[in-house]
Amino acid sequence: MKKLVLGAAVSVLLSTAAHAETVGVSMALFDDNFLTVLRNGMQDYAKDMSGVTLQVEDAQNDVAKQQSQIQNFIAAGVDAIIVNPVDTDATVAMSKLAADAGIPLVYVNREPVNVNELPDKQSFVASEEIVAGTLETKEVCRLLGGKGKAVVMMGELSNQGARMRTQAVRDVVATDECKGIEIVEEQTANWQRTQGSDLVTNWLSSGLEFNAVIANNDEMAIGAIQALKAAGKDMKEYVVAGVDATQDALAAMEAGDLDVTVFQNAAGQGKGALDAALKLAKGEAVDKKVYIPFELVTPENLKDYQAKN
Repeated sequence: MKKLVLGAAVSVLLSTAAHAETVGVSMALFDDNFLTVLRNGMQDYAKDMSGVTLQVEDAQNDVAKQQSQIQNFIAAGVDAIIVNPVDTDATVAMSKLAADAGIPLVYVNREPVNVNELPDKQSFVASEEIVAGTLETKEVCRLLGGKGKAVVMMGELSNQGARMRTQAVRDVVATDECKGIEIVEEQTANWQRTQGSDLVTNWLSSGLEFNAVIANNDEMAIGAIQALKAAGKDMKEYVVAGVDATQDALAAMEAGDLDVTVFQNAAGQGKGALDAALKLAKGEAVDKKVYIPFELVTPENLKDYQAKN
């Protein structure tokens, strides 16, 4: 009888071990509001899963560090890897590392340069960046009545998302209904609030005239608002737009300072990436591209948006 009980216990332990999965996660930067929401969403989701362990690392915006983290994950024998790339042009080498090791890899939020040539057992989970830039700029165009002078604040130029959102801005401004808008300056503030503030301060100090700020993300938009206020500008004379619908951005909108943002579901992307990684680890099929939809947020629909989110 004791042997039967012992045998059953060992069977249960083996079954549990067989279903336990470890996922290595390399985030581009912990010190980023949007990526923090994404990371927390992923970790909170994992806590509700039996036998799933996340090993989360901060690449600190260092490509070499991120590649080293991936190599360490492989050496540790993780069941899958999730990467939020520091540099989306460096993903070919990352894909090869994982593919050669036979370990599933999922890119999250930032589109890898090789997204259309991903090896087997690799996927990309995010939102279509071109859509974010399009929604944002169309609303700016509407608020300006199709005429005005705009500055564009870009994210890191090594980031595919920044390039695609910026291209969407240019494409919308080139349309017949928006061609009265002139882009008078276009520079990067690397997704950062402080750099966004410094950039707008420099523009104002140089005498640059503009009445719209189109930022690739909310952090830079908030930085722009801070600079405009510090310069004594009337926010009613400016249209300021961002992307992500962070809590700080929604607060700025409630205060009447931010005019446009676009909800990018950070937590949803984190959950989607983990789901994809676990399915690939089990040998299940996953689409090469998994997109989470964007949603335009303005003062007019802010209360409805907050009620459902």
